[in-house]
Parts: sequence; C-alpha cells; structure tokens
Amino acid sequence: MALFVPKLWNWYSYIDVNATELVTAVRAINVFFSLSQVLFGLLNMLFVLGGKANRYSIIVMLAATCILWLTRSSFQLIYPQGSLVPGLQYGLLSAFMIVSLCYAISLIILLFQRSQIGV
Repeated sequence: MALFVPKLWNWYSYIDVNATELVTAVRAINVFFSLSQVLFGLLNMLFVLGGKANRYSIIVMLAATCILWLTRSSFQLIYPQGSLVPGLQYGLLSAFMIVSLCYAISLIILLFQRSQIGV
C-alpha cells in the first residue's frame, strides 16, 4: 500500500529527479508508518481476542495505538493532505478521527472497567 499511494497520486512528479535521497526518505516513511499502523492494529486484535493477554498489556497497547492515531489526526489538522481533490482532506480527517475515537473509547472503557480478579 505504501508504494501504491505515491504512484496513484503521482507524488514523485513534484520532486526533483536529482533528489534521490528525498524520494528514498518519502518511501521509507510511508512504508514504516503504514507497517506501524497495520502491526498495531493486528497486535490489538490479537491481545483482545487471544484471551491470553492481561489487562495491563492491553491498556499499554491501546494507549500506544491511541497516541499513534491522535498524532496522525493532529497532523491532518495542522498540515492537511489531500487539498488538491475537493473534500479529500476532510474525508481523511474524518477517517483518522473515527479510528482515533474507536481506540480512545476502547481504552477508556478498559480503564474504567473493574478488574475481574478478586471480584
């Protein structure tokens, strides 16, 4: 996916052909961030659905994922992407905020849930 988006939106046409380090940096950041999001999502699902993780580990994973998505949402607010296509930047912001809220609500529910041990 990380290599697909730059080609789809023709990102490299905006970068000087002599700036090979910049192209490499953009590609590396896209791959790293996309992989981080996918891995965090998979880990959250494995922790919650696997039944072997304790409450603390799930809280830590959800908190880290919340930070990741809230950072992404903040960047979309401060430095909006998708301004070339009308409505795209608002669609991206909406999607990022929805994902952020899903993780934040899950974290809040877990934080205020009583522990099942000793109840």
